[in-house]
Amino acid sequence: MLDVQRFTGKIAFVTGAASGIGRATAIAFAAEGARVAILDRTEEALGETAAAITRAGGEALVIACDVSQPEQVAAAVARVVATFGRLDIAFNNAGVENKAAPVAEIELEEWDRIIDINLRGTFVCMKHELAQMVRQGGGVIVNTSSGAGIRGVAGGASYAASKHAIIGLTKSAALDYAKQNIRVNAVLPGNIETPMMDRFTGGDIQKAIDLEPVGRLEKPEEIADAVLWMSADLGAFVTGAAISVDGGWSL
Repeated sequence: MLDVQRFTGKIAFVTGAASGIGRATAIAFAAEGARVAILDRTEEALGETAAAITRAGGEALVIACDVSQPEQVAAAVARVVATFGRLDIAFNNAGVENKAAPVAEIELEEWDRIIDINLRGTFVCMKHELAQMVRQGGGVIVNTSSGAGIRGVAGGASYAASKHAIIGLTKSAALDYAKQNIRVNAVLPGNIETPMMDRFTGGDIQKAIDLEPVGRLEKPEEIADAVLWMSADLGAFVTGAAISVDGGWSL
């Protein structure tokens, strides 16, 4: 039987929590007992997520943070520890999609934007999260990669490169900290019902549905279920894994 309070007493940290996967996962952590720090670029964007956590009977700490800015990330982690005393679970989910273009036509500024947010942002978050988890004696990190992290995407080289790299970062960190009671894994979504998918398809969601072997888009809550499993004791022997939750899209 599922223990619906798996995270009572735990402190969770979720980036990109204003919408989509981040929002669904933050709410799910709260519903199962965690106190949740929710991060996105502005506090205003986090209002709906914070309200949903409160309705679920949870407690949210709202933090404005641009993960591409290292000083903001350091301050955010420090604030969580100052408020709650520790950091048990980090879900590094913040990310952006690229402007579709073949490789030779990608502007350098666009390449840097994708890498700064998706890859460098994940690294910087991990750097500060891991330091805290070492100090306190353990923790769990889950990073959002993508089905695009294990296959090519025509017109999406910068995004695919960032998501491939997140898997390498995840696996390496898992080895670095395995003996320090810290697990590090990655979740690989496919085509999800999120604002990002709306933007990427120009509103033509059927294009994304047609790519899914199961014949529908995935719901953010289905990714949240996987993240919570990886973060809970049920996943205690899983580290360095890159788990596809994509309806078969990446096969």
